[in-house]
Amino acid sequence: MFDPRPHRRRFRRSTEHSSNDLSPTQQAAARPQPDHAAPDLFEDLRFIRDTMERSAAFTAVSGWGQVLLGLTAAGAAVLAARQISSFAWLRVWLAEGILAVAIGLLACTWKANRRGLPLFSGPARKVALGLAPPLVAGAFLTFLLFRAGLQSALPATWLLLYGAGIMTGGSFSVAIVPVMGVCFMLLGGLAVLAPLAWGNWFLAAGFGGLHIVFGLLIARRHGG
Repeated sequence: MFDPRPHRRRFRRSTEHSSNDLSPTQQAAARPQPDHAAPDLFEDLRFIRDTMERSAAFTAVSGWGQVLLGLTAAGAAVLAARQISSFAWLRVWLAEGILAVAIGLLACTWKANRRGLPLFSGPARKVALGLAPPLVAGAFLTFLLFRAGLQSALPATWLLLYGAGIMTGGSFSVAIVPVMGVCFMLLGGLAVLAPLAWGNWFLAAGFGGLHIVFGLLIARRHGG
């Protein structure tokens, strides 16, 4: 009769012999390794998400909010032109500035919520960081120029600094926003060269007209 047991012994001895022939490095590699695939996958997904967030553009800029801002600025220009003192003229435009900030924030929040866009994402922070320094500088220069009796220089200063902020912050938004910043800076340059008495109407053309025109373009091309 055929007895398979010797063959089993021979197979076992050959297996043990082959495993003993392996080097320590090869034996370590042959052992079962712990599964690190799941943590690595989560790390990769987190890296991809962060990269996409950093590279994405801030698309929650509200075109209709820009239109509303332009309409209030046009009204402020008409009201400011009727003031008999430079301080009263400045109060009108400062009130318009505060109103513009409120309109801009509320309009962006409304568009972001309506379209399910992240409002406080990486691109939004970059837009804010690019826009804030020129606006803060403009606030301090407003106080300095008015105290020095140079209020006629305020329109050009506001247009130039606002345009610079829109250009730097808008580089992280849709492509049309930096173009609007360039137009504000060009208008500010013209205000520097034009007669000082035209300053109020340069403000109307910039904060009123440019906001309305570019707001309509943004609303049409980028969903409101």
